[in-house]
Amino acid sequence: MLFFLLFVTSLMASTTFAGNFYNDFDITWGGPRAKILNGGQLLTLSLDRASGSGFQSKKEYLFGRIDMQLKLVAGDSAGTVTAYYLSSQGATHDEIDFEFLGNVSGQPYILHTNVFAQGKGGREQQFYLWFDPTRNFHTYSIVWNPQRIIFLVDNIPIREFNNAEKLGVPYPKSQPMRIYSSLWNADDWATRGGLVKTDWTKAPFTAYYRNFNANACTSATSCSSTTKNGLRDDAWRTQELDAWSRRRLRWVQKNYMIYNYCSDLKRFAQGVPPECRPSRVH
Repeated sequence: MLFFLLFVTSLMASTTFAGNFYNDFDITWGGPRAKILNGGQLLTLSLDRASGSGFQSKKEYLFGRIDMQLKLVAGDSAGTVTAYYLSSQGATHDEIDFEFLGNVSGQPYILHTNVFAQGKGGREQQFYLWFDPTRNFHTYSIVWNPQRIIFLVDNIPIREFNNAEKLGVPYPKSQPMRIYSSLWNADDWATRGGLVKTDWTKAPFTAYYRNFNANACTSATSCSSTTKNGLRDDAWRTQELDAWSRRRLRWVQKNYMIYNYCSDLKRFAQGVPPECRPSRVH
């Protein structure tokens, strides 16, 4: 199974999308630490002792599939966080998060995921990856539709968050969100709870982005779709996990999940949140 997933990972890492960073994003902070290169095909973010850097999408999206290829900070990345997420604004914002928590050389990154709805988060799941995310580009995707949110790595599902509004659980469904990414210093918590600090002698730290694609709606009535073999590719609208994808999800969660809020009985001594019922997969 691991060999097969590595083979799929290799294939997905070389997939080509059609985004252009000049057209799709604005650099929002960090000055010269953020750069768009190769005619808009590559974007880099850097962090030094003075500042990190970040960018955001020009458009807002309301449901869709978002893909981005990232190559993370190599070497001793302890204390650094590379964040890549969707978010609206305000106290009752919605948010769908990938965060990559750096580590000392030779130790694995932690992939931190979370879902906020109406300003409330606390739905964390964390994973190790089955490859070195600093050696090559890998594709990190969010599928977001009215029924569910699926987090994918090289098209392998690692997490599914279902719409559980019937249980009284808020779900992101009405606030358009922009894509954001940033590289910043979080050595007060990011690595071993803040015990390992950023080694500034290794700066600047740099993360790389390419092959952005948004197959998504920008409002309830304005949607874009890419085409495959002459047909509209809007499978994300009703996408769910088939039996094969569920087997891959279970494999990832069995072997690489290191934290699941739904299993944290110390945190939820009075009972886990309602969306964590055994009949639901998150």
